[in-house]
Amino acid sequence: MIPLNPLANLATHEVTNMPPHLGDQDLWSGDLALREGIKREGGGWAADKLAVFGRIAGSAEIFEKADQANKHTPEIKTFDRYGMRVNQVEFHPAYHDLMAVAIENEVPSFAWNHPQPGAQVAHAALTYMFNQPEGGVLCPMAMTYSAIPPLRMAGAVGDEWIPRLLSTSYDPRDIPVEQKSGATMGMFMTEKQGGSDVRTNTTRAVSDEDGYRLTGHKYFCSAPMCDAFLTLAYSEGGLSCFLVPRWTPNGERNSLNIQRLKDKLGNRSNASSEMEFLDTWGVMVGEEGRGIRTIIDMVQGNRYYCCFSSAALMRQGLVQALHHTAHRTAFQKKLIDQPLMKNVLADLAIEVEAALTLTLRIGRAMDEAEGDESAAALT
Repeated sequence: MIPLNPLANLATHEVTNMPPHLGDQDLWSGDLALREGIKREGGGWAADKLAVFGRIAGSAEIFEKADQANKHTPEIKTFDRYGMRVNQVEFHPAYHDLMAVAIENEVPSFAWNHPQPGAQVAHAALTYMFNQPEGGVLCPMAMTYSAIPPLRMAGAVGDEWIPRLLSTSYDPRDIPVEQKSGATMGMFMTEKQGGSDVRTNTTRAVSDEDGYRLTGHKYFCSAPMCDAFLTLAYSEGGLSCFLVPRWTPNGERNSLNIQRLKDKLGNRSNASSEMEFLDTWGVMVGEEGRGIRTIIDMVQGNRYYCCFSSAALMRQGLVQALHHTAHRTAFQKKLIDQPLMKNVLADLAIEVEAALTLTLRIGRAMDEAEGDESAAALT
């Protein structure tokens, strides 16, 4: 919240030559490149929704909640007060508020809930605007969005989970997903010894009567309070993909043992953990031994989020720089009027627009990929 009437006359000096609080931003109407790009790449039919969300995401209230969520970082709660294992992560209320805003406005689900030309482009715009105040909640949003393509190839498993992921209701309760109004999904792949080289993974999956039991570890597990995760493990037929839920079908907590939370430089509102599997229950997704091919569609979706989330950070950095330089004077001129500063700001603006333009073009290619080989080559 912007403070009311802060005191500028201090005991030793008067505060002058400082910019005013930026306050509410309209992230849609104030961004000509975004509005033109959405129309150019086929997402103009979503302009009304984007206009409404641009005011929501750009409000000073949302920026304040983002500050709170990153200042008061997640805390691990491995055991309850009586020493029984719960494997939970607790978040500041502002984080849950931001999650609700994102899910209720279809940040993880828009493209799938509105399948038509331009859907991926409009989806990118929603995330581009929301990432400007807060990127931490975009991690579970990205993974929930990108889990849909591999789950569509998963038969009954996909039929069960996809409607939950496309819900516009945020339900943070740690209970079996059958009792919830909506769900989110994460992805665990890397291990200590290999990192991105997932073929060096050592986690094993053994078939039992109703699924598989996984034993091993994962070294980078973000958003560990998601309702389920896609992960990789070696089964008898090779490296395969598995869906591992927080709760087993019989209503018991699954063996997803959080070891610790990462201490990160950024993205601090989002919990990133290390986890061990010990006879952890899961079901295979996709063809056995083709785990990388199955999960790569989810990886691709996350990379798409990385594109427009990075562009969003660049855009908000430019907005802040323009605001600051327009209100601060040095050497008898506003900073924004100083020749060298003009050059710097112009360079920033060009880079921002280039990043946005490329991202929206990729979105159009994703929309057209199914029937256009040249578009598919861009995705």
